[in-house]
Amino acid sequence: MPSPPAVPALDLAADPVALTAALVDVPSVSGDERALADAVEGALRALPHLEVRRDGDAVLARTHLDRERRVLLAGHLDTVPVAGNLPGHRDGNRLYGCGTSDMKAGDAMFLHLVATLPAPRHDLTLVLYDCEEVEAERNGLGRIERELPEWLTADLALLGEPTDGLVEAGCQGTLRVEVRTQGRRAHSARSWLGDNAVHRAAEVLDRLRTYEARQVEIDGCRYREGLQAVGIAGGVAGNIVPDECVVTVNFRFAPDRTVRAAERHVREVFDGLPLTVVDAAAGALPGLSAPAAEEFLAATGTAPRAKYGWTDVSRFAALGIPALNYGPGDPNLAHTREEHVDVGRITRGVEVLRHFLG
Repeated sequence: MPSPPAVPALDLAADPVALTAALVDVPSVSGDERALADAVEGALRALPHLEVRRDGDAVLARTHLDRERRVLLAGHLDTVPVAGNLPGHRDGNRLYGCGTSDMKAGDAMFLHLVATLPAPRHDLTLVLYDCEEVEAERNGLGRIERELPEWLTADLALLGEPTDGLVEAGCQGTLRVEVRTQGRRAHSARSWLGDNAVHRAAEVLDRLRTYEARQVEIDGCRYREGLQAVGIAGGVAGNIVPDECVVTVNFRFAPDRTVRAAERHVREVFDGLPLTVVDAAAGALPGLSAPAAEEFLAATGTAPRAKYGWTDVSRFAALGIPALNYGPGDPNLAHTREEHVDVGRITRGVEVLRHFLG
């Protein structure tokens, strides 16, 4: 039997850029985070001011200082599949490698801070979890919510997703539906005897082409909605008029809509056509009026912007916890072969968080 890989020793008090590089060099594709979780757990257990808990391949830690407020720092340990971009490497102010932007730089910031702030102004909870980059039922944060809900109580949650070092408030909701068109199957040589369902899909696409997406401002953040065809399937064989076609449509909606309201809107758009909802997740309102959120925003010295896309801030919002996205990575580089992070944003992020938490 091959011996298990050696668990690297992580120096959480070291330069957070070096810590980011160390995290990146431990591969942790979704479902294979154990080596990294072991390393993180070992480093955290060496710190006497923290209570540490392991749950699967998620690692949790928290202080117990009886502060007036508790701030939860959350990030996922997993990455998308490696694309020939490990081990990482440094080129000037850029650190390259799988997970640098999404989101090991954010994880490194949080780990460094909980290690070097034994007596922060706010009690801290750190949650680094597994399987965020895959289907929702495997998401480690969802498992923690079900099995260890007492670990997810806070006055503010910060999620280290890539935001270019800015505060991105809330997140969009997402709804995925399948719109079906029906026809009649026939031999393509006698096409007049059939009714081509793929041709009928033109009505679906025309409604999408003429759709006018809504923009809405919430707490000073402008959210833009989008209704897009993301897939189309139809056809039986090269000599058959198809009798069914399915257009998959994704609706990204502003967080002032509930999932039910989003579904109702999409059904109105495709009125008269068979439609099946296959996936849905609620968005999250900005939550900027919460005192802890206002304090953090003031510490950053920047204006918030809307989060385009869905993140786990939605889970915190559903629990009644104001939640913000704040990380040094560039969201446009996430999941790419050339993924990298500007090391200056890591340093700046640590300074902002230390000012807020210290």
